[in-house]
Amino acid sequence: MADYGVVAMSHIARRADELHTAASVAQATGVPLPSAAKLLKLLAKNDILASQRGAKGGYALRRAPAEISVAELIVAVDGPIALADCLDGPAGNCGLESFCSIRSPWQKVTDAIRVALEEVSLAQMIEATAFVPPAGEAPRPQRSEGAPHG
Repeated sequence: MADYGVVAMSHIARRADELHTAASVAQATGVPLPSAAKLLKLLAKNDILASQRGAKGGYALRRAPAEISVAELIVAVDGPIALADCLDGPAGNCGLESFCSIRSPWQKVTDAIRVALEEVSLAQMIEATAFVPPAGEAPRPQRSEGAPHG
């Protein structure tokens, strides 16, 4: 779900001045509608998106894309970033824990990945990717360097 979350949020960030519904996100990104609906609710619950009810309601970013890290998106959608169950939560999640020799090194790897994901913002994600329109939609003109984002 984290992959879908980053894709959906990238779309929303590119059009930050609009309200987005699960249906519009699903259509624009190819994320299945049930997944898009679940993602938007999770992201709103975690204060990444604001939700507006009503016939003309939808979801919008609560903060600027530069203030939202990829790590924050992943945690909101999938929970804590951990490469093994023993690294996420209380002791006793694994039957091998008492004699495991790789828990400490595995924790270092997990920490390094978490730090790397915290250093990448949603703004960087959308700057680094070109827009590929869904089938049947005409391509949008590319922004030139120095053009205002919008």
